[in-house]
Amino acid sequence: MKLRLSPQTLVVLDTFLDSPQDWKYGYDISRNTGLKSGTLYPILMRLADRKLLETSWDTSESGKPPRHLYRLVPDGLRLARELRVSPATRRNGAAAWSEG
Repeated sequence: MKLRLSPQTLVVLDTFLDSPQDWKYGYDISRNTGLKSGTLYPILMRLADRKLLETSWDTSESGKPPRHLYRLVPDGLRLARELRVSPATRRNGAAAWSEG
């Protein structure tokens, strides 16, 4: 199945390029992109299903529920670099998507 490269998917991939080796929480990605959870999490799931992201559970905080973490794998990093969007597109696009 082909990966849908919607503008929102491009912004999510671009967000990982800020620090490509670091794990990111979905909540932080949402804040950085302006995407709501109903848009963001299906994108993250598709990227992980296509082996462009790896996922992990963070269970380090005692007494708190585990949180899902995401980071690019080498193939995902190559794709994200090839498809890099400009910072202005990221800001303007994310604002428009969050209004809709």
